[in-house]
Amino acid sequence: MTPVFMARLAWRNIWRQKRRTLITAGAIALAILLCLFMRSMQEGSYSNNLDNATRFYSGYLQLQHPEFSENNSIDKLLPSDGDFIARIKQIDGVTQAVPRIESMALGAVADKSKGVMVMGVSPQAEDDYSGLAARVKQGRYFDDDDEQAVLVGGQLATYFGLKPGDELTLFGQGYHGNTAAGIFTVVGVVNFPIKQLDSRIVYLPLKTAQQLYVCGEQVTSWVLHGDDVRKIAALERSAGIVMGAQVKVRNWADISPELAQQIALDRVSGQFLVFILYGVVGFGLLATIVMMTLERQREFAVMLATGMPRFKLQGLLMLESLLIALTGMGLGLLITLPILWWFYYHPIPLSGELAMMMVEMGWEPIIPFSLEPKLFVVHMLIILAILALCSLYPLVRIGRMPVMQSLRGGVQ
Repeated sequence: MTPVFMARLAWRNIWRQKRRTLITAGAIALAILLCLFMRSMQEGSYSNNLDNATRFYSGYLQLQHPEFSENNSIDKLLPSDGDFIARIKQIDGVTQAVPRIESMALGAVADKSKGVMVMGVSPQAEDDYSGLAARVKQGRYFDDDDEQAVLVGGQLATYFGLKPGDELTLFGQGYHGNTAAGIFTVVGVVNFPIKQLDSRIVYLPLKTAQQLYVCGEQVTSWVLHGDDVRKIAALERSAGIVMGAQVKVRNWADISPELAQQIALDRVSGQFLVFILYGVVGFGLLATIVMMTLERQREFAVMLATGMPRFKLQGLLMLESLLIALTGMGLGLLITLPILWWFYYHPIPLSGELAMMMVEMGWEPIIPFSLEPKLFVVHMLIILAILALCSLYPLVRIGRMPVMQSLRGGVQ
């Protein structure tokens, strides 16, 4: 019996019970539609939110001094000149490299004081990267010539009662024990998207921050951004090879573990629902395979009695099950792909309070979708894994089936 003949025979057999085949294939197709729609929406939202969050704080990757992450000491710095970063910019996939100084200081206004996070940024490079200028809700953005200018987070401005034109005193420790102190003029109030930081963020022009911390032409980190979040691991390896042991490359999950944990927990909840759906599909597929096996015992006994090897009969049943699964998978993809393609290029717009909240955070009020090939491959493999488990029953059944008793119609 040739493979082509086996395939034709299996295809004819599954359509002997058209209703059962269509119901089983339809259940598989519906599960694929629901699972892929949900997972595509989840992964698209993760990528979009991650891109927004990393641009304002961690970036996808950071270059730091090997010892900086231990205590964020201002003494552990990297050069800020173009020659230092030129090698990184040559790596394929690196779209932006932005210098920053990040340190803590005590902020004071009149009789109020509070610990603040000072972020020294290159005004033009930072705006190109994170769109910081567009998030100034009061006052104006600064530039390199604003030597004593600062931008403050909205909640921090509320705490101190600051408005553009007011003064903010910063006091901290500078490079190698130097005193870092200065009085700065608030030129703008920014709406920072991460609320925990909005209550303590203070932006300074990079040159001003370098003067405040007496660190010369050095920075605490270089923020790297890539064109595809899926390639970040490869970029991290490439950057580590290029920079060597003198520079530590840290990814966003290492810098912001809370964000990584939040995404991981949300992803697990989505996967739990996926497994419930596939559990239902698995039971349906198992029921179909069991019925295909039990109602055809005499037919199988005749085939065995006429000389067909048991392993070929087992292979025939597995092929029938595979064809039903492939029919359902093909139908599911045929329905799902156009829907996901449409939503990928036309994300679902949000409205109401949720949309207003996202706009205030500076994010586009949409629900984006993902067309990452990995999503489709994983779900096809899940269906095939379920099929493999369900196929164990007919394999065992046929392997133990007594031919003579089955020919007489006896129950085993």
